[in-house]
Amino acid sequence: MCNKSCYEFGKNQLERTDTEGKTVLEVGSRNVNGTLRKMIEELGPSSYTGVDIEEGPGVDEVCSVYDLTKRFGKNAFDLVITTEMMEHVLDWSAAISELKNVLKPEGVLILTTRSKGFGYHEYPADFWRFEIEDMKNIFSDMQIESLVPDSIDPGVFIKVRKPQSFVENNLNDYKLYSMVKLKRYKKINSLDILLFKINTSVVQRAKNSFGYRIGKHFKG
Repeated sequence: MCNKSCYEFGKNQLERTDTEGKTVLEVGSRNVNGTLRKMIEELGPSSYTGVDIEEGPGVDEVCSVYDLTKRFGKNAFDLVITTEMMEHVLDWSAAISELKNVLKPEGVLILTTRSKGFGYHEYPADFWRFEIEDMKNIFSDMQIESLVPDSIDPGVFIKVRKPQSFVENNLNDYKLYSMVKLKRYKKINSLDILLFKINTSVVQRAKNSFGYRIGKHFKG
């Protein structure tokens, strides 16, 4: 997925030197409402591989973000793209680690995701919100070349380059804002998700019932 401002970020930030003759991996590549793929392919990469957890337009291979290095090996791609995926990943720190490690030294990662204030969107789930400061901390082990908020909706866009002497951050204890817990939290699990869905369902039923009673009252 990629909205208008996401597309403009990719267009403005990706130089031909980042793409021409380079190997490209797009993670979460199923084209639901937009993609950077056509724009990047016009810049002459040697290969472009799109992966997602299910088949669909733009998906060359079904592969989880957690299995990238297992499938492709470490230091495998010159350019890694992931747009509007990270908020949907349960174990965000493990996913970030895979993105960093599947990237070659001196390679570029483009990532876009949502920030606090963006509405809950369950596709297939919605777990996290990332802020500018979070990105500074998460990618302090890489060279940040661009880091900006989305100009249309709450979100954050980042372009980073992996250093030759890469030493990965340990993010196990880092807390992100959780849409399930409604506060900053390190990890969430299946029980947290189940309780969230139950509570959400109860609230929605109460709203529907209240609306029905109000409507019935005014109809007389």
